[in-house]
Amino acid sequence: MPKEKAVSSKIYVLDTNILLHEPLAFLSFKENDVVVPMTVLEELDYIKDSKKDVARDARVSIRAMEDLLHDATPEELMQGVSMLGKGAGESAPTGSLSIFVDHGMPESQQVFTSNENDNRIINSALYLQKSLQSKQVVLVTKDINMRLKAKGAGLAHVEDYRTDQLITDIKYLSKGYHQFSGNFWDEVKSVDSRTEGRDTIHSIERKVLPEAYVNEFLLDDSQSFAGLVETVTADHLEVLDLGYERLMGRRAWGITPKNIGQAMGLHALLDPHIDLVILTGPAGSGKTLLALAAALEMVVERNMYDKIIVTRSTPEIAESIGFLPGTEEEKMAPWLAAITDSLEVLHKNDENVKGSMSYIMEKANIQFKSVNFMRGRSIQNAIVILDESQNLTASQLKTIITRCGEGTKLICSGNLAQIDSNYLSAVTSGLTYIVEKFKNFSGSATINLDGVVRSRLAEFAEEQL
Repeated sequence: MPKEKAVSSKIYVLDTNILLHEPLAFLSFKENDVVVPMTVLEELDYIKDSKKDVARDARVSIRAMEDLLHDATPEELMQGVSMLGKGAGESAPTGSLSIFVDHGMPESQQVFTSNENDNRIINSALYLQKSLQSKQVVLVTKDINMRLKAKGAGLAHVEDYRTDQLITDIKYLSKGYHQFSGNFWDEVKSVDSRTEGRDTIHSIERKVLPEAYVNEFLLDDSQSFAGLVETVTADHLEVLDLGYERLMGRRAWGITPKNIGQAMGLHALLDPHIDLVILTGPAGSGKTLLALAAALEMVVERNMYDKIIVTRSTPEIAESIGFLPGTEEEKMAPWLAAITDSLEVLHKNDENVKGSMSYIMEKANIQFKSVNFMRGRSIQNAIVILDESQNLTASQLKTIITRCGEGTKLICSGNLAQIDSNYLSAVTSGLTYIVEKFKNFSGSATINLDGVVRSRLAEFAEEQL
Protein backbone atom coordinates (compact mmCIF):
# COMPACT_ATOMS: atom_id res chain seq x y z
CA MET A 1 0.00 0.00 0.00
CA PRO A 2 1.44 3.43 -0.87
CA LYS A 3 2.95 5.38 2.01
CA GLU A 4 0.87 8.25 3.37
CA LYS A 5 2.55 11.63 2.87
CA ALA A 6 2.12 14.79 4.90
CA VAL A 7 1.69 16.95 1.81
CA SER A 8 -1.77 17.38 0.30
CA SER A 9 -1.14 15.33 -2.84
CA LYS A 10 -3.66 12.87 -4.24
CA ILE A 11 -3.50 9.17 -5.01
CA TYR A 12 -4.57 8.23 -8.54
CA VAL A 13 -5.60 4.63 -9.24
CA LEU A 14 -5.27 3.90 -12.97
CA ASP A 15 -7.51 1.64 -15.03
CA THR A 16 -6.04 -0.41 -17.90
CA ASN A 17 -7.65 1.70 -20.63
CA ILE A 18 -5.71 4.78 -19.47
CA LEU A 19 -2.38 3.04 -20.19
CA LEU A 20 -3.67 1.78 -23.53
CA HIS A 21 -4.83 5.27 -24.48
CA GLU A 22 -1.50 6.83 -23.43
CA PRO A 23 1.21 4.31 -22.45
CA LEU A 24 3.18 6.84 -20.36
CA ALA A 25 0.12 8.24 -18.62
CA PHE A 26 1.46 7.32 -15.16
CA LEU A 27 4.07 10.09 -15.61
CA SER A 28 1.41 12.78 -16.10
CA PHE A 29 0.20 13.33 -12.52
CA LYS A 30 2.90 15.79 -11.35
CA GLU A 31 3.29 15.77 -7.53
CA ASN A 32 0.60 13.14 -6.98
CA ASP A 33 1.11 9.42 -6.32
CA VAL A 34 0.02 6.80 -8.86
CA VAL A 35 -1.20 3.30 -8.01
CA VAL A 36 -1.44 0.53 -10.61
CA PRO A 37 -3.47 -2.47 -9.36
CA MET A 38 -2.08 -5.95 -10.13
CA THR A 39 -5.20 -6.65 -12.21
CA VAL A 40 -4.17 -3.85 -14.59
CA LEU A 41 -0.75 -5.48 -15.08
CA GLU A 42 -2.48 -8.78 -15.81
CA GLU A 43 -4.73 -7.16 -18.42
CA LEU A 44 -1.73 -5.46 -20.04
CA ASP A 45 0.08 -8.80 -20.10
CA TYR A 46 -2.84 -10.43 -21.89
CA ILE A 47 -3.23 -7.57 -24.40
CA LYS A 48 0.50 -7.27 -25.25
CA ASP A 49 0.48 -10.73 -26.85
CA SER A 50 -2.86 -10.29 -28.61
CA LYS A 51 -3.45 -9.20 -32.19
CA LYS A 52 -5.35 -6.10 -31.09
CA ASP A 53 -4.25 -2.71 -32.40
CA VAL A 54 -3.41 -1.62 -28.83
CA ALA A 55 -0.95 -4.47 -28.23
CA ARG A 56 2.01 -2.18 -28.94
CA ASP A 57 0.72 0.44 -26.49
CA ALA A 58 0.49 -2.26 -23.80
CA ARG A 59 4.10 -3.29 -24.44
CA VAL A 60 5.33 0.33 -24.35
CA SER A 61 3.58 0.93 -21.02
CA ILE A 62 4.96 -2.29 -19.47
CA ARG A 63 8.51 -1.45 -20.56
CA ALA A 64 8.24 2.10 -19.21
CA MET A 65 7.04 0.87 -15.80
CA GLU A 66 9.73 -1.83 -15.71
CA ASP A 67 12.38 0.82 -16.47
CA LEU A 68 11.22 2.80 -13.45
CA LEU A 69 10.70 -0.12 -11.05
CA HIS A 70 13.37 -2.67 -12.03
CA ASP A 71 15.73 -1.88 -9.11
CA ALA A 72 12.97 -1.70 -6.48
CA THR A 73 12.49 -4.38 -3.81
CA PRO A 74 9.03 -5.96 -3.40
CA GLU A 75 8.51 -3.81 -0.30
CA GLU A 76 9.47 -0.60 -2.16
CA LEU A 77 7.22 -1.63 -5.03
CA MET A 78 4.20 -1.70 -2.72
CA GLN A 79 5.21 1.41 -0.75
CA GLY A 80 5.91 3.51 -3.85
CA VAL A 81 8.98 4.28 -6.01
CA SER A 82 9.75 7.94 -6.69
CA MET A 83 9.24 9.10 -10.30
CA LEU A 84 11.51 12.14 -9.81
CA GLY A 85 13.75 12.69 -12.81
CA LYS A 86 11.55 10.69 -15.21
CA GLY A 87 10.15 13.72 -17.03
CA ALA A 88 11.01 17.25 -18.13
CA GLY A 89 9.45 20.68 -17.70
CA GLU A 90 6.75 21.85 -15.33
CA SER A 91 4.72 18.67 -15.75
CA ALA A 92 7.58 16.36 -14.69
CA PRO A 93 6.37 13.89 -12.05
CA THR A 94 7.59 14.17 -8.45
CA GLY A 95 5.20 11.64 -6.87
CA SER A 96 5.62 7.88 -6.58
CA LEU A 97 4.44 4.83 -8.53
CA SER A 98 3.35 1.72 -6.65
CA ILE A 99 1.81 -1.66 -7.49
CA PHE A 100 -1.24 -2.62 -5.40
CA VAL A 101 -1.71 -6.35 -4.90
CA ASP A 102 -5.48 -6.67 -5.12
CA HIS A 103 -5.63 -10.48 -5.12
CA GLY A 104 -5.17 -11.15 -1.42
CA MET A 105 -7.81 -8.73 -0.15
CA PRO A 106 -10.17 -10.36 2.39
CA GLU A 107 -13.81 -10.57 1.28
CA SER A 108 -14.82 -8.33 4.19
CA GLN A 109 -12.87 -5.51 2.49
CA GLN A 110 -14.48 -6.06 -0.91
CA VAL A 111 -17.65 -4.30 -2.08
CA PHE A 112 -17.79 -6.44 -5.23
CA THR A 113 -17.25 -10.14 -4.62
CA SER A 114 -17.39 -11.26 -8.27
CA ASN A 115 -13.99 -11.76 -9.85
CA GLU A 116 -14.39 -9.40 -12.82
CA ASN A 117 -11.37 -7.23 -13.55
CA ASP A 118 -13.27 -3.93 -13.33
CA ASN A 119 -14.69 -4.93 -9.94
CA ARG A 120 -11.25 -5.80 -8.58
CA ILE A 121 -9.85 -2.42 -9.67
CA ILE A 122 -12.80 -0.61 -8.03
CA ASN A 123 -12.28 -2.69 -4.87
CA SER A 124 -8.64 -1.55 -4.82
CA ALA A 125 -9.64 2.12 -5.00
CA LEU A 126 -12.30 1.67 -2.30
CA TYR A 127 -9.81 -0.10 -0.01
CA LEU A 128 -7.27 2.72 -0.41
CA GLN A 129 -9.98 5.32 0.22
CA LYS A 130 -10.90 3.60 3.47
CA SER A 131 -7.29 2.98 4.58
CA LEU A 132 -5.92 6.43 3.73
CA GLN A 133 -8.75 8.64 4.93
CA SER A 134 -6.61 11.79 5.05
CA LYS A 135 -5.78 11.44 1.32
CA GLN A 136 -7.98 11.93 -1.70
CA VAL A 137 -8.09 8.70 -3.70
CA VAL A 138 -9.15 9.12 -7.33
CA LEU A 139 -9.98 6.32 -9.77
CA VAL A 140 -9.07 7.32 -13.34
CA THR A 141 -10.81 5.43 -16.13
CA LYS A 142 -12.17 6.07 -19.61
CA ASP A 143 -14.91 3.48 -19.06
CA ILE A 144 -18.13 5.44 -18.39
CA ASN A 145 -19.95 2.42 -16.92
CA MET A 146 -17.02 1.74 -14.61
CA ARG A 147 -17.15 5.34 -13.37
CA LEU A 148 -20.87 4.89 -12.60
CA LYS A 149 -20.23 1.59 -10.78
CA ALA A 150 -17.42 3.10 -8.72
CA LYS A 151 -19.54 6.08 -7.71
CA GLY A 152 -22.44 3.79 -6.82
CA ALA A 153 -20.14 1.61 -4.71
CA GLY A 154 -19.08 4.61 -2.62
CA LEU A 155 -15.94 5.93 -4.27
CA ALA A 156 -15.92 9.69 -3.72
CA HIS A 157 -13.67 10.70 -6.61
CA VAL A 158 -13.82 9.23 -10.12
CA GLU A 159 -12.41 10.98 -13.20
CA ASP A 160 -11.78 10.59 -16.89
CA TYR A 161 -8.19 11.04 -18.11
CA ARG A 162 -8.03 14.59 -19.44
CA THR A 163 -4.30 15.37 -19.48
CA ASP A 164 -4.16 15.03 -23.26
CA GLN A 165 -7.44 16.82 -23.93
CA LEU A 166 -6.90 20.23 -25.51
CA ILE A 167 -10.63 21.06 -25.56
CA THR A 168 -13.45 20.22 -23.17
CA ASP A 169 -16.19 19.96 -25.80
CA ILE A 170 -16.09 19.15 -29.50
CA LYS A 171 -18.03 22.34 -30.27
CA TYR A 172 -14.88 24.31 -29.38
CA LEU A 173 -12.77 22.49 -32.01
CA SER A 174 -11.18 24.78 -34.58
CA LYS A 175 -13.11 24.79 -37.86
CA GLY A 176 -10.33 26.29 -39.95
CA TYR A 177 -12.32 29.39 -40.83
CA HIS A 178 -14.05 32.35 -39.20
CA GLN A 179 -17.30 33.77 -40.54
CA PHE A 180 -18.05 37.44 -39.94
CA SER A 181 -21.68 38.51 -39.71
CA GLY A 182 -22.56 41.06 -42.37
CA ASN A 183 -19.79 42.53 -44.52
CA PHE A 184 -16.14 41.91 -43.63
CA TRP A 185 -15.04 45.46 -44.44
CA ASP A 186 -17.54 46.90 -41.96
CA GLU A 187 -15.40 45.31 -39.20
CA VAL A 188 -12.14 46.80 -40.48
CA LYS A 189 -11.31 50.35 -39.36
CA SER A 190 -7.90 50.65 -41.03
CA VAL A 191 -6.18 48.60 -43.71
CA ASP A 192 -2.90 48.72 -45.59
CA SER A 193 -3.09 46.82 -48.89
CA ARG A 194 -0.30 45.85 -51.29
CA THR A 195 0.06 43.78 -54.45
CA GLU A 196 2.56 40.95 -54.85
CA GLY A 197 2.37 39.63 -58.41
CA ARG A 198 -1.26 38.56 -58.88
CA ASP A 199 -1.97 38.51 -55.15
CA THR A 200 -3.45 41.29 -53.02
CA ILE A 201 -2.49 41.22 -49.35
CA HIS A 202 -4.27 43.29 -46.69
CA SER A 203 -2.62 44.21 -43.40
CA ILE A 204 -5.38 44.70 -40.81
CA GLU A 205 -5.40 45.26 -37.05
CA ARG A 206 -5.16 42.13 -34.90
CA LYS A 207 -8.11 43.27 -32.77
CA VAL A 208 -10.46 42.55 -35.72
CA LEU A 209 -9.90 38.85 -34.92
CA PRO A 210 -7.71 38.43 -31.80
CA GLU A 211 -7.87 34.61 -31.89
CA ALA A 212 -6.77 34.32 -35.54
CA TYR A 213 -4.16 31.74 -36.49
CA VAL A 214 -2.08 31.05 -39.61
CA ASN A 215 -3.93 29.54 -42.60
CA GLU A 216 -7.35 30.34 -41.12
CA PHE A 217 -9.88 31.34 -43.76
CA LEU A 218 -11.96 34.50 -43.31
CA LEU A 219 -15.47 34.73 -44.78
CA ASP A 220 -18.47 37.00 -44.41
CA ASP A 221 -22.23 36.48 -44.66
CA SER A 222 -22.55 38.73 -47.71
CA GLN A 223 -20.38 36.33 -49.76
CA SER A 224 -18.37 39.31 -50.97
CA PHE A 225 -15.07 38.51 -49.25
CA ALA A 226 -12.89 35.44 -48.78
CA GLY A 227 -9.39 35.67 -47.37
CA LEU A 228 -6.65 33.60 -45.78
CA VAL A 229 -4.55 34.61 -42.76
CA GLU A 230 -0.92 34.36 -43.91
CA THR A 231 0.94 36.00 -41.02
CA VAL A 232 0.01 36.78 -37.42
CA THR A 233 1.98 39.39 -35.43
CA ALA A 234 1.32 41.04 -32.07
CA ASP A 235 -0.65 43.90 -33.66
CA HIS A 236 -1.51 42.94 -37.24
CA LEU A 237 -2.83 40.20 -39.49
CA GLU A 238 -1.61 39.71 -43.06
CA VAL A 239 -4.63 38.51 -45.06
CA LEU A 240 -4.39 37.16 -48.61
CA ASP A 241 -7.46 38.26 -50.60
CA LEU A 242 -8.73 35.11 -52.33
CA GLY A 243 -12.01 36.46 -53.67
CA TYR A 244 -15.22 34.54 -53.02
CA GLU A 245 -15.97 33.79 -56.66
CA ARG A 246 -12.37 32.87 -57.47
CA LEU A 247 -12.31 30.51 -54.48
CA MET A 248 -15.53 28.83 -55.63
CA GLY A 249 -14.04 28.51 -59.12
CA ARG A 250 -11.16 26.23 -58.07
CA ARG A 251 -11.00 23.02 -60.05
CA ALA A 252 -9.20 19.70 -59.61
CA TRP A 253 -9.40 16.57 -61.78
CA GLY A 254 -12.64 17.73 -63.37
CA ILE A 255 -14.55 18.56 -60.17
CA THR A 256 -15.50 21.94 -58.75
CA PRO A 257 -16.60 22.68 -55.16
CA LYS A 258 -20.31 22.50 -54.35
CA ASN A 259 -20.08 24.81 -51.32
CA ILE A 260 -17.64 27.24 -49.73
CA GLY A 261 -16.35 24.57 -47.32
CA GLN A 262 -15.27 22.38 -50.21
CA ALA A 263 -13.77 25.44 -51.93
CA MET A 264 -11.60 26.20 -48.89
CA GLY A 265 -10.63 22.54 -48.62
CA LEU A 266 -9.63 22.39 -52.29
CA HIS A 267 -7.56 25.57 -51.96
CA ALA A 268 -5.62 24.10 -49.03
CA LEU A 269 -5.21 20.73 -50.78
CA LEU A 270 -3.77 22.33 -53.92
CA ASP A 271 -1.44 24.71 -52.04
CA PRO A 272 2.13 23.34 -52.38
CA HIS A 273 3.25 25.26 -49.27
CA ILE A 274 0.88 23.33 -47.01
CA ASP A 275 2.29 19.95 -45.91
CA LEU A 276 -0.60 18.82 -43.71
CA VAL A 277 -4.29 19.22 -44.57
CA ILE A 278 -6.88 18.04 -42.04
CA LEU A 279 -10.43 17.55 -43.32
CA THR A 280 -13.19 16.98 -40.77
CA GLY A 281 -16.93 16.78 -41.26
CA PRO A 282 -19.94 14.48 -41.48
CA ALA A 283 -20.40 11.51 -43.78
CA GLY A 284 -21.06 12.65 -47.34
CA SER A 285 -19.39 16.05 -47.06
CA GLY A 286 -16.82 15.18 -49.75
CA LYS A 287 -13.67 14.64 -47.68
CA THR A 288 -12.35 11.57 -49.53
CA LEU A 289 -13.46 12.73 -52.98
CA LEU A 290 -11.76 16.13 -52.61
CA ALA A 291 -8.57 14.56 -51.24
CA LEU A 292 -8.36 12.06 -54.09
CA ALA A 293 -9.20 14.60 -56.82
CA ALA A 294 -6.56 17.03 -55.53
CA ALA A 295 -4.01 14.21 -55.21
CA LEU A 296 -4.59 13.06 -58.80
CA GLU A 297 -4.39 16.65 -60.05
CA MET A 298 -1.03 17.22 -58.34
CA VAL A 299 0.50 13.84 -59.25
CA VAL A 300 -0.75 13.25 -62.80
CA GLU A 301 -1.45 16.73 -64.19
CA ARG A 302 1.13 18.86 -62.39
CA ASN A 303 3.87 16.24 -61.69
CA MET A 304 4.43 17.74 -58.24
CA TYR A 305 4.62 14.37 -56.47
CA ASP A 306 5.68 10.85 -57.48
CA LYS A 307 2.91 8.71 -55.99
CA ILE A 308 -0.22 8.50 -53.86
CA ILE A 309 -0.21 6.33 -50.74
CA VAL A 310 -3.65 5.61 -49.32
CA THR A 311 -3.83 4.24 -45.78
CA ARG A 312 -6.30 3.85 -42.97
CA SER A 313 -6.68 2.02 -39.70
CA THR A 314 -9.69 0.27 -38.25
CA PRO A 315 -9.77 -1.91 -35.12
CA GLU A 316 -10.37 -4.97 -37.29
CA ILE A 317 -7.38 -4.60 -39.60
CA ALA A 318 -4.79 -5.97 -37.18
CA GLU A 319 -6.91 -9.06 -36.53
CA SER A 320 -8.58 -9.66 -39.89
CA ILE A 321 -6.15 -8.66 -42.62
CA GLY A 322 -4.17 -11.90 -42.40
CA PHE A 323 -6.81 -14.34 -43.63
CA LEU A 324 -7.64 -12.37 -46.77
CA PRO A 325 -5.97 -13.66 -49.96
CA GLY A 326 -3.39 -11.81 -52.02
CA THR A 327 -0.78 -9.14 -51.49
CA GLU A 328 -0.95 -6.41 -48.82
CA GLU A 329 -2.67 -4.08 -51.27
CA GLU A 330 -5.25 -6.73 -52.21
CA LYS A 331 -5.85 -7.48 -48.51
CA MET A 332 -6.40 -3.77 -47.86
CA ALA A 333 -8.89 -3.34 -50.74
CA PRO A 334 -12.07 -4.09 -48.69
CA TRP A 335 -11.18 -1.39 -46.17
CA LEU A 336 -10.24 1.13 -48.84
CA ALA A 337 -13.39 0.77 -50.93
CA ALA A 338 -14.10 4.45 -50.21
CA ILE A 339 -11.14 5.34 -52.43
CA THR A 340 -12.18 3.07 -55.29
CA ASP A 341 -15.76 4.38 -54.97
CA SER A 342 -14.43 7.93 -55.29
CA LEU A 343 -12.34 6.95 -58.31
CA GLU A 344 -15.49 5.59 -59.95
CA VAL A 345 -17.29 8.89 -59.32
CA LEU A 346 -14.39 10.87 -60.82
CA HIS A 347 -14.45 8.70 -63.97
CA LYS A 348 -18.15 7.83 -64.23
CA ASN A 349 -18.50 9.62 -67.60
CA ASP A 350 -15.61 7.72 -69.22
CA GLU A 351 -16.41 5.17 -71.89
CA ASN A 352 -14.67 2.38 -69.99
CA VAL A 353 -14.79 3.16 -66.27
CA LYS A 354 -12.80 0.11 -65.13
CA GLY A 355 -10.19 0.70 -67.80
CA SER A 356 -9.84 4.35 -66.78
CA MET A 357 -9.52 3.40 -63.11
CA SER A 358 -6.82 0.80 -63.82
CA TYR A 359 -4.91 3.26 -66.01
CA ILE A 360 -5.08 6.08 -63.44
CA MET A 361 -4.10 3.81 -60.52
CA GLU A 362 -1.00 2.81 -62.47
CA LYS A 363 -0.28 6.31 -63.81
CA ALA A 364 -0.62 7.96 -60.37
CA ASN A 365 1.15 5.02 -58.71
CA ILE A 366 -1.64 4.65 -56.14
CA GLN A 367 -0.59 2.29 -53.34
CA PHE A 368 -2.82 0.90 -50.60
CA LYS A 369 -0.98 0.41 -47.29
CA SER A 370 -2.04 -0.67 -43.83
CA VAL A 371 -1.21 1.89 -41.16
CA ASN A 372 0.16 -1.03 -39.08
CA PHE A 373 3.05 -1.36 -41.53
CA MET A 374 3.88 2.35 -41.78
CA ARG A 375 6.16 2.34 -38.71
CA GLY A 376 9.84 2.71 -39.57
CA ARG A 377 9.25 3.98 -43.12
CA SER A 378 10.41 7.27 -44.57
CA ILE A 379 8.07 8.46 -47.32
CA GLN A 380 9.56 10.92 -49.81
CA ASN A 381 7.85 13.11 -52.43
CA ALA A 382 4.42 11.50 -52.12
CA ILE A 383 0.87 12.39 -51.18
CA VAL A 384 -0.34 10.33 -48.23
CA ILE A 385 -4.12 10.13 -47.76
CA LEU A 386 -4.98 8.94 -44.26
CA ASP A 387 -8.67 8.05 -44.28
CA GLU A 388 -10.88 7.47 -41.20
CA SER A 389 -8.22 9.03 -38.95
CA GLN A 390 -10.74 9.67 -36.14
CA ASN A 391 -10.03 6.11 -34.91
CA LEU A 392 -6.35 6.83 -34.19
CA THR A 393 -4.81 8.03 -30.93
CA ALA A 394 -2.46 11.00 -30.78
CA SER A 395 0.57 8.69 -30.48
CA GLN A 396 -0.53 6.63 -33.52
CA LEU A 397 -0.99 9.80 -35.58
CA LYS A 398 2.42 11.03 -34.45
CA THR A 399 3.91 7.77 -35.77
CA ILE A 400 2.36 8.41 -39.20
CA ILE A 401 3.13 12.15 -39.38
CA THR A 402 6.78 11.53 -38.52
CA ARG A 403 7.03 9.09 -41.47
CA CYS A 404 6.58 12.00 -43.90
CA GLY A 405 9.90 13.02 -45.42
CA GLU A 406 10.94 15.83 -47.73
CA GLY A 407 8.35 16.83 -50.33
CA THR A 408 5.52 14.74 -48.85
CA LYS A 409 2.01 16.07 -48.26
CA LEU A 410 -0.24 14.38 -45.70
CA ILE A 411 -4.04 14.59 -45.95
CA CYS A 412 -5.90 13.43 -42.82
CA SER A 413 -9.66 13.04 -43.06
CA GLY A 414 -12.18 11.83 -40.53
CA ASN A 415 -15.64 12.14 -39.04
CA LEU A 416 -15.55 12.57 -35.26
CA ALA A 417 -19.15 11.32 -35.03
CA GLN A 418 -18.08 7.88 -36.31
CA ILE A 419 -15.42 6.73 -33.85
CA ASP A 420 -15.21 2.92 -33.72
CA SER A 421 -12.45 2.58 -31.11
CA ASN A 422 -13.42 1.48 -27.59
CA TYR A 423 -10.73 3.72 -26.13
CA LEU A 424 -11.52 7.04 -27.83
CA SER A 425 -14.18 9.73 -27.77
CA ALA A 426 -14.55 12.85 -29.93
CA VAL A 427 -12.49 14.99 -27.54
CA THR A 428 -9.73 12.38 -27.01
CA SER A 429 -9.36 11.30 -30.64
CA GLY A 430 -5.95 11.84 -32.19
CA LEU A 431 -7.70 13.77 -34.98
CA THR A 432 -9.00 16.33 -32.48
CA TYR A 433 -5.56 16.49 -30.89
CA ILE A 434 -3.70 17.31 -34.11
CA VAL A 435 -6.33 19.85 -35.22
CA GLU A 436 -5.59 21.88 -32.08
CA LYS A 437 -1.84 21.19 -31.96
CA PHE A 438 -1.19 22.13 -35.60
CA LYS A 439 -3.50 25.13 -35.95
CA ASN A 440 -0.62 27.59 -35.39
CA PHE A 441 1.76 25.74 -37.71
CA SER A 442 2.28 27.61 -40.99
CA GLY A 443 2.60 24.33 -42.92
CA SER A 444 -0.84 23.01 -42.02
CA ALA A 445 -4.49 23.86 -42.64
CA THR A 446 -7.72 22.53 -41.14
CA ILE A 447 -11.11 22.64 -42.84
CA ASN A 448 -14.41 21.51 -41.37
CA LEU A 449 -16.77 20.53 -44.19
CA ASP A 450 -20.23 20.97 -42.72
CA GLY A 451 -22.47 20.40 -45.75
CA VAL A 452 -23.61 16.92 -46.82
CA VAL A 453 -23.49 16.78 -50.62
CA ARG A 454 -23.65 13.01 -51.19
CA SER A 455 -27.43 12.91 -51.60
CA ARG A 456 -30.59 14.37 -50.08
CA LEU A 457 -31.10 11.00 -48.35
CA ALA A 458 -27.66 11.20 -46.73
CA GLU A 459 -28.24 14.85 -45.78
CA PHE A 460 -31.58 14.07 -44.12
CA ALA A 461 -30.07 11.08 -42.27
CA GLU A 462 -27.14 13.17 -41.00
CA GLU A 463 -29.52 15.84 -39.67
CA GLN A 464 -32.31 13.68 -38.27
CA LEU A 465 -30.85 10.36 -37.14
